[in-house]
Amino acid sequence: MDLKATTYAVENRIATITLNRPHRLNAWTGRMHTEYRWCLEQAELDDDVRVVIVTGAGRGFCAGADSQALEGHIEKGGYDSGIHEPVANPGYGVRPEFDTNFAFHFGLTKPVIAAINGPAAGVGLVLACFADVRFAASGVKLTTAHGRLGLPAEFGLSWLLPRLIGLARAQELLLSSRVFLSDEAAEMGLVHRCLPPEDLMPAVCAYASGLAARIAPSSLRVTRQQVYTDLHRDVGSSVAESEMLLNQLMRGNDYKEGVRALLEKREPEF
Repeated sequence: MDLKATTYAVENRIATITLNRPHRLNAWTGRMHTEYRWCLEQAELDDDVRVVIVTGAGRGFCAGADSQALEGHIEKGGYDSGIHEPVANPGYGVRPEFDTNFAFHFGLTKPVIAAINGPAAGVGLVLACFADVRFAASGVKLTTAHGRLGLPAEFGLSWLLPRLIGLARAQELLLSSRVFLSDEAAEMGLVHRCLPPEDLMPAVCAYASGLAARIAPSSLRVTRQQVYTDLHRDVGSSVAESEMLLNQLMRGNDYKEGVRALLEKREPEF
């Protein structure tokens, strides 16, 4: 694909997807959505990729839907995604409820880390919330944004945000659409680490490198599957499947290497 709204690069087993419309603070468009899904599919298909980082070019992470597109919805008399060609479906086929926009992240086999380098509003905040881990530069503005546009909470954020930070805090952010800073987001637990801007990408890359080097890819894949599937089922089913997966993975090469490394007091080579 000819990438115009994103960039994609792989280095040291880490795929980095960069939203690349810096002149618009990386505002979301149909083209960007299409390219983002294509980039994720490339990461999924590449056995050399262990971890995915998502960030933004320039001063922004993603300022939400492009204002020109928002105006276009009025002219067209309703929502138009701006997507007029088939899109890639990474993460599809795991569970029916994951086979939708943004929820497909739950079906991926590799962890996604959001490096929130600048403002994240509306769909930009949605994108960050569907990542597995979130790092942010300090002082970055975040907002759900939809209320000031007379819109509903976007793309499942009403389901996801209460599960990330609790009902009361999520409801306040969703109802008010107020702007809050990444430092407050860290206090809520929405952001895992808040860092000086110059330290953001080094910290994210170091964390991603640690996952890629020290954690078995089979464990990353299965653990993600367990966590997101468990959101939809009872604890007994979770225990039963964990026992099944334990027996299954103990027959794999990653387990054998992990045990050898433990006994030999060295880092595993997955």
